[in-house]
Amino acid sequence: MTHALELRHVTARYGARDAPLVDVSLSVAPGDLVAVLGPNGAGKTTLLRVLSGTHAPATGEAFLFGETLLRMDRRKIARQVAVVSQREDVFFGFTAREVVAMGRAPHQGAWMRPNEEDGVIVGDALARCDLEALADRRVVELSGGEQKRVAIARALAQRPRVFLLDEPSASLDVRHEMALYDRLAREVRKEQLACVVALHDLNIAAQYATKVVLMKEGRVVAVGKVEEVMTYARLKETFDADLYCGVNDLTKTRFFLPMRGEG
Repeated sequence: MTHALELRHVTARYGARDAPLVDVSLSVAPGDLVAVLGPNGAGKTTLLRVLSGTHAPATGEAFLFGETLLRMDRRKIARQVAVVSQREDVFFGFTAREVVAMGRAPHQGAWMRPNEEDGVIVGDALARCDLEALADRRVVELSGGEQKRVAIARALAQRPRVFLLDEPSASLDVRHEMALYDRLAREVRKEQLACVVALHDLNIAAQYATKVVLMKEGRVVAVGKVEEVMTYARLKETFDADLYCGVNDLTKTRFFLPMRGEG
C-alpha cells in the first residue's frame, strides 16, 4: 500500500542550530487521523513543515503518495495538501468569502478565474465552518477564533487529500472546537483523507486520533494507537509530568488529568 505521507530517517535543521527533528520515521495512511503530541520545542511544527514540503530535510527523505516531496512541483503539492498554520496571516482588505476562495487557487488556471463549481465549494466550506453570517465581513475585523475558522474553511475549500494542522483549535471556543474535530474525523473516514494534527490537548487526541505520535526534543518517543501510546509511563517520559489516565464511562475513550502533589 502506498502511504499518503512517509518520512524515512529524517533529520531537519535551521541553519547551524541544533536539529529540531532527529532521525524521524513516520507513515500516515489514507484514513488516518494522527495526533502529534509533545511539549513546546518538541519539533511538532517542524514535522508538519517537512510533511508539507516547505522545509527540506538535512538527511532522510519525505514522500507524498510515493513521490519524493522535494522533486514535486509546488502547485501539484498544493492540489493535494492543505495546511492550517499555528499563526495565520491576516488578509487585510479581504472578506472571509474571498479568503476562503483562495483555497481554490491550486485548481484554477493561470488567470485564476473561479467557475460555478468553485462557488459551490466555497459556499459549502463557509457553511461547514459556521461562517455564512460573517462571509462578507473583512477578515481583519473578525475575532481570533473567527479568523481561525476562516483559515480552516480555506483549507476545506482546497478539497485536499491530506490535511496538516498546527494547533487548529487555538482561539476556538468549546463549541467550535468540538465541531472542528467532529468534522475532521468525518471527512477523514468518509473521504479516506490523511490528517496530521499537532496539538496540546490530550483529551482531544484520545477521543479522535486513530494514531498518536509522542515527541520530545526532536525525536519520536512512541507511535501507535491511543491505548498503546497514551499510557502513564509514556506520557510521563514525554512531558515530565504525572497525569492520571482514566476511561470515560459514556464514550469509553481515555481522559487525562494532572496529578497534583499535596500542599
